[in-house]
Amino acid sequence: MTQFSIRDVDPATAARLKRNAKRRGQSLNRYLQSVLRRTAVGEERPGYAVHDDLDSLAGTWSAAQAQAFEEATAPFADVDKTLWR
Repeated sequence: MTQFSIRDVDPATAARLKRNAKRRGQSLNRYLQSVLRRTAVGEERPGYAVHDDLDSLAGTWSAAQAQAFEEATAPFADVDKTLWR
């Protein structure tokens, strides 16, 4: 395997790359490999389509955040039967 060294990455870009890797549950190295593969080859793995969807957000809430969301949206489950005749 070939190895690369990338120097002089600005702090904002480095921080964003690290956040993205953490959000995906990957090491920075593995995340950068997938970014390079996706941009150079056009896909992460041969035979797998690349999508621009919300998958990277799945599972990123803490238990407390999920509970707060459930509590905040619970009233939307109530149906006013007088409006549905």
